Amino acid sequence: MAKIDRAARIFVAGHLGLVGSAIVRALERSGFRNLILRSRKELELTDQKAVDSFFDMERLDYVYLAAARVGGIHANNTFPAEFLYQNLTIQNHVIDAAYRHGVKKLAFLGSSCIYPKLAKQPILEDSLLTGPLEPTNEAYAIAKIAGVKLCEAYKQQYGFNAISIMPTNLYGLGDNFDLETSHVVPALIRKAHEAKVSGLKRLSVWGTGTPLRELLHVDDLAHACIFLMDVYSSSTPINVGCGEDISIQDLAMTIADVVGFKGELEYDHGRPDGTPKKVLDVSRLFNLGWQPRIKLRDGLAQTYNWYCENGGALSAD
Repeated sequence: MAKIDRAARIFVAGHLGLVGSAIVRALERSGFRNLILRSRKELELTDQKAVDSFFDMERLDYVYLAAARVGGIHANNTFPAEFLYQNLTIQNHVIDAAYRHGVKKLAFLGSSCIYPKLAKQPILEDSLLTGPLEPTNEAYAIAKIAGVKLCEAYKQQYGFNAISIMPTNLYGLGDNFDLETSHVVPALIRKAHEAKVSGLKRLSVWGTGTPLRELLHVDDLAHACIFLMDVYSSSTPINVGCGEDISIQDLAMTIADVVGFKGELEYDHGRPDGTPKKVLDVSRLFNLGWQPRIKLRDGLAQTYNWYCENGGALSAD
């Protein structure tokens, strides 16, 4: 399959977020020079008329749909209505407008949370809709499942070239470090940093520390997204991950070491663990010739340095 023309008009929806910003960096490094970017203030994706007008005016060739309302366990539990409604609305508007305005190909960014809570490990793409979801992020997962099925339906009925990419748990530059809405890696980085700066002797970690998580640096995901836009056109979702997992306990210990926190870790058993184990089967992707590049400890150190330079309110020095 021929590679995408570097002069193609490419819209990255959600370019200021963790995933979208990484895709922009990767596209720029790969020589793409015609990126179409709009902030939420410039284009409200929940506004159907605004989205339709934008697509009509810009005559886009390719779309990466990375815009979404996202958050960790606490945010998902607190705002299920917003997570379901806003994500459904965004993806419905963008996918439909892309088809109607002649976009050559769209890549929809989903999430590994679409798979059943107790799916057989590692999780195959065929596991979708074979069992109950993890309750703590059910609303977000249902919205993403609907996006996958919408891409499938538009391909089946209209021949629209829309693919669905299912990344594992992500972390990296530009992550959300708000303790009320963040995922596990940025939350632990911030808590470890603040504990070190404040001279605390203990660091609280949610849950028991036993759940297993697969973690992928967002720059690796972005590289995979460009790769898949070139080589993948099946309506079947495709997993993106590293194929390896780590316990929350080992992750917390690694982050504490990277940050330089010397105290003890305390596990708050009153907080939810979430899914007990989640690692993706990435054989389909690996068989296409893609492999992750960034080792976990290196990626965590890079992310911590970014946090200190851009997000850390206090200096450890």
